[in-house]
Amino acid sequence: MVIEMRNINTVLNPAEQASKETLSAMFLAIENNQCFRLEAGAGAGKTYSLIEALKYTISKYGKLYLKQNRKIACITYTNVAKDEINSRLDNHPIVYAETIHAFSWNILKNFQKEMRSFIPSISEKWETRIAEIGGIKNQTIKYDLGYPSASEEEITLHHNDVIDIMTHFLALKKFRAILESLYPVLFIDEYQDTNNKLALAIKEFLIEADSKMLIGLFGDHWQKIYGHSSCGIIESTRIKFIGKNANFRSDKNIVDVLNNMRPELPQFPKNTEAKGEIDILHTNSWVGNRRTGGHWGGDLPVEVAHEILHNTIIKLTNKGWDFSPEHTKILMLTNNILAAEQNYLSIASTFSNTDDYLKKNDEYIKFFVDTIEPVCEYYSQRKFGKITEILGGGAVALKKAEDKILWKNSLDRLIELRISGTIGDVIEHLQLTKQPRLSYKIEDEETKFQALKLLDDIPEEEKSFFEKTERLKAIKYSEVITLTNYINDKTPFSTKHGVKGAEFENVLVVCGRGWNQYNWNQMLEWSNTAVPDEKIDTFERNRNLFYVACSRPKKRLAILFTQQLSSLGIKTLKKWFGTQNIHSFDDEY
Repeated sequence: MVIEMRNINTVLNPAEQASKETLSAMFLAIENNQCFRLEAGAGAGKTYSLIEALKYTISKYGKLYLKQNRKIACITYTNVAKDEINSRLDNHPIVYAETIHAFSWNILKNFQKEMRSFIPSISEKWETRIAEIGGIKNQTIKYDLGYPSASEEEITLHHNDVIDIMTHFLALKKFRAILESLYPVLFIDEYQDTNNKLALAIKEFLIEADSKMLIGLFGDHWQKIYGHSSCGIIESTRIKFIGKNANFRSDKNIVDVLNNMRPELPQFPKNTEAKGEIDILHTNSWVGNRRTGGHWGGDLPVEVAHEILHNTIIKLTNKGWDFSPEHTKILMLTNNILAAEQNYLSIASTFSNTDDYLKKNDEYIKFFVDTIEPVCEYYSQRKFGKITEILGGGAVALKKAEDKILWKNSLDRLIELRISGTIGDVIEHLQLTKQPRLSYKIEDEETKFQALKLLDDIPEEEKSFFEKTERLKAIKYSEVITLTNYINDKTPFSTKHGVKGAEFENVLVVCGRGWNQYNWNQMLEWSNTAVPDEKIDTFERNRNLFYVACSRPKKRLAILFTQQLSSLGIKTLKKWFGTQNIHSFDDEY
């Protein structure tokens, strides 16, 4: 957790002084009703600044807003962030902190007629759904489980539909007037992760148009690492830029590295005496045949990478590293040795694209990781309310005693099958009991798979789907459990999905190939030259993830490159980390 300024009369350290200056600039913007963007680099204490902005706004306008029945809105992107904000503010009555979906729906739900008119134009799928029920009538629009459906009585929306509708409605003057009357102030946490279309609508209709709303953006566009649909930096002549030049997390040498990477937002460390340790290791001296083809090119063979990683851990341990999960995190910015380390090799070999299982792009994996595993965990802990939260109240109908018995028997058997059965066994069980029910997308895929099984000759265009599904269903479900633990950061290892927001005493970053969107040597080369115009998005995606990974440690940072690096790539490393900190993996360091 980031520690901010002391509330005593004493000399401020460099980070505290920088933070104080940031708060002064932010308070002035709020005083002048000036939209602003607070850019807080890694370890700067962005959440602290957001809380202080809310407290200051409450002190200025709290009594007035209470009389007017208006609130300060604070959009977050996770329930964890929402809960933290509410907790720090003691659930203040004029602060409405919610996720973007819940915030949007709280307003949209009152525009039933307008939504009915717009829904058919969201997508071809919606146009088809509406046509199949005979068109729009007087259906009630709902947003509950996040599953899209349409009937003559009601229409239920997907999560993405809520964002699409909110984006469209911001262009409507009547809608904006109601929004502004309810929320004169809107703060957006982690603004860079906002849906791109929604961000453009906020910029055009709330910031640059004749709006009286105060919009405050809190985040860091260098920490945009999730997905293509996120907006990244939001700029406008109507937005005051406020940089936060503090780092309360990392020791001086690590902060110096971050400043070398990002000189336009220099940071001051909390303690200039705490130097920190840095070791950058490359494998260029390894002799042998490296991997070839696609997104594996230039990487070490799996067994070699596995051995070098473990030797590196031994060397770092001898230097004083404590590799217990409480002290050290291994960030795997590679898929070369992940599956071998985590025991889900069969799942990994089933998919040609690692994002299908590590980013949960595959519907089966997404359902197991996001629904079945949490349900089973909460059932084992007897946290039945949490199960209802995941599945939705309507999905867990306990109207009589027999319902409870059926659910208990179903979940008991599910717990057994997770350990002893295959993925196919689990699917068959859920199809039979519908407790919990398969997602509608998996139901569609199961219908398709079963239909293909009946054919003597499977069409060529369906063979890939059929073979992948058949292989997946034959895998022991226990691999899903280990994959879930990995994705959810319950092991010493972590992927890019567990990087942002976390901090550790020591961090070992492993950079290799296997991610089709990441090439670390290419990123290092481009950092020393001009980035091709058509590759700016690719470069920023790689650079941002590398920056975020390097900014996690408090005291010790080590990076192991299993991918072969060019002389230009090594040159960039020397520029950022210092020549004295660059070693070959087989050196003594």
